[in-house]
Amino acid sequence: MTNFWNLSDGADIASVGTTFETGGGSIEPLPNDTTALAIIDEAKWDEDREGNRFISLRWSVLTPAEYKNRKVFHKLWVEDAKPNQKDPVKYRDKQIKMLAAIDKNAGGKLSSSEKRPTDEVMGNALTNKPMMIKVMIWEITKDDGSMGRGNWVASVAPRGGAQATSVYNKPASAHVGDDDAPF
Repeated sequence: MTNFWNLSDGADIASVGTTFETGGGSIEPLPNDTTALAIIDEAKWDEDREGNRFISLRWSVLTPAEYKNRKVFHKLWVEDAKPNQKDPVKYRDKQIKMLAAIDKNAGGKLSSSEKRPTDEVMGNALTNKPMMIKVMIWEITKDDGSMGRGNWVASVAPRGGAQATSVYNKPASAHVGDDDAPF
């Protein structure tokens, strides 16, 4: 049996030291207003630093080819209120509508039960079901003054090529403020 720590080139692991950089860089978000065929490859309950619970979905892009396998992270604030939200009740309703649309596109198994779905139930009901998503860009100024950017899912639609419709009641090209972006 070989030593787990052996490197492929035979180099001694002791020479690595205490610092290491992979050489990777930051990945730019998908362009604003991108429509993509994607699947959810992870669905689970999660919480923010303050303990507020939300559903965390991870989408994996199938097409367009130049974005294949890129990930888009999607928070659905369906249980606890999203922090700093102007109208938490109205926002939660939008989030429930988004989850219902995703569920319907995936076969409707979640909404057929009145129960709060578990991680296992969401995984079985939502993952690996292709659907269309419209991706937008969010931007936020971080505490250090730098800009953070990422993607958020503005709308979902069936795979069959139907026009994606937003549950946020805004045209896809409309400006989205910090209170509207569901990241």
